[in-house]
Amino acid sequence: MVEIGLGTKRSVNDYNLSRFACYLIAQNGDPRKIEIANAQKYFAVQTRKQELSEILAADLERLEIRRQTSEEFKALSSAAKSAGVHNAMFGIFHDAGYKGLYGGLGSESIKKRKGIPGKEQLMDRMDTTELAANQFRMTQTRDKLRRQRINNQSLAIKTHEEVGKEVRAAIKRIGGILPESIPAVEHIKQVKKRVKNTKPKLELDGKSAKGLIGQKN
Repeated sequence: MVEIGLGTKRSVNDYNLSRFACYLIAQNGDPRKIEIANAQKYFAVQTRKQELSEILAADLERLEIRRQTSEEFKALSSAAKSAGVHNAMFGIFHDAGYKGLYGGLGSESIKKRKGIPGKEQLMDRMDTTELAANQFRMTQTRDKLRRQRINNQSLAIKTHEEVGKEVRAAIKRIGGILPESIPAVEHIKQVKKRVKNTKPKLELDGKSAKGLIGQKN
């Protein structure tokens, strides 16, 4: 019951709106009304928080798999040494894995194809998918060297290249993007810096809020 004047009352319908309905009303309402302005600001803030959350999750995933590939690289080097690979041949051994996975391209050729400066580490410019493919290549090579008890430098190098080829073939079979066709991404140092400096924003600053809370541009 609501008062309509002169002490009289009238029965009117009341509505319980869903969150989505509130969102649509707020987005299409008149921002000069304070209720609409506040609602628009609220939904804008929530949307931005979700965007930041998704970006942070992707960054953390890449950082973690980059850490894992670094550890796997060390483990593979140890396995290669046990398999008879001399220190002076480690570069050739690791390049053999790249050549198998990247269709004959070694690390320097991959950098050149992707426009990565020669002084940078290749894996620092790989996205999560590419890192995962290389991690799998290294893991499987390490296990095969030990499982087959390989103790011959040439055979160890050949094994690494063959495993790389098998991983490449698997990517082809499932219709994935071949690693040499995946563009280089920002350096991992930039990701670390962004994660370190990321702080949740609970509200929009004045500049970002213009046009969303009834202000004129």
